[in-house]
Amino acid sequence: MPRALITGITGQDGSYLLDLLRHHDYEVVGLVREGSQAPAGVASVRGDLGDAASLRAAVLETAPDELYHLAAPTFVPASWKDPAGTLALVAGATATLLQAAREVDGARVLVACSGEIFGAANVSPQNEETPMRPRSPYGVAKVAAFGLVDTLRSKHGMHASSAIAYNHESPRRPERFLPRKVARAAASIKLGLQDELVLGDMNAVRDWSHARDVVRGYRLMLQQEEPGDYVLASGVGRTVADLVAAAFAVVDLDPERYVRSDAKFIRPSERTPPVGDISLARERLRWEPETSFEAMLEEMVHADLAALQDAGPIG
Repeated sequence: MPRALITGITGQDGSYLLDLLRHHDYEVVGLVREGSQAPAGVASVRGDLGDAASLRAAVLETAPDELYHLAAPTFVPASWKDPAGTLALVAGATATLLQAAREVDGARVLVACSGEIFGAANVSPQNEETPMRPRSPYGVAKVAAFGLVDTLRSKHGMHASSAIAYNHESPRRPERFLPRKVARAAASIKLGLQDELVLGDMNAVRDWSHARDVVRGYRLMLQQEEPGDYVLASGVGRTVADLVAAAFAVVDLDPERYVRSDAKFIRPSERTPPVGDISLARERLRWEPETSFEAMLEEMVHADLAALQDAGPIG
């Protein structure tokens, strides 16, 4: 039975990866911070991204066959408040975990990277060879982590890979992320709990896919004989307006009656749309998304409808 260590096991990706690995009969250990708990029935070790000694001890104690490093600050706007802290938690923790994994015979490592590394890309869609031009401290930190994976893999022959994951969503995503905010609003407005939804640029483009599909790609990457870096995305750019339309269609509401744009929420637009080219993953991993954009939004809105209704009487 293979053993996997997951950092970030209590987050969206960690929870879906846990489901997947259990399905494939893995022994799973979750890295959790002091004061947090691993999901029910999952063994855990203590560790903190800001504490290198604890990370190293967790890896050596667990001695995993596969290490999935998913934990990191994930809300891009927040990285502007503490660029130094973001860099330390993302790149510093990645360096520590990679170094510790070198001491575990046969360990394979997956580091969750991000499409944010491309930033002001000069082409769209972006692939594994696209020059990296990050536009946020978060993106810079992820570029550093990506470089560490590539450097240590080249120098020491490690089976270490970076997953360049674009935006991926689900009902398990926190509400501060746009798709979940939109899904929640559609459900709330349908139930009479909210009057309107205020957003920024409705023409902004993103590449959204389901987190369940992305973590399936994570696992496939570590099953390959040779390590490598792969873009995991839907391969399709959609606007915020498309996102809103899909969510509100689930509850049969006309978004024009309830959704408005406010200039104070509009951020500078990208020079080229952030869209992932998944050709390499499709060719080598035999991977591509299984859940459509519309099905993802339907799942999210229905989950919020159920949660809101379970919360108590309306009005």
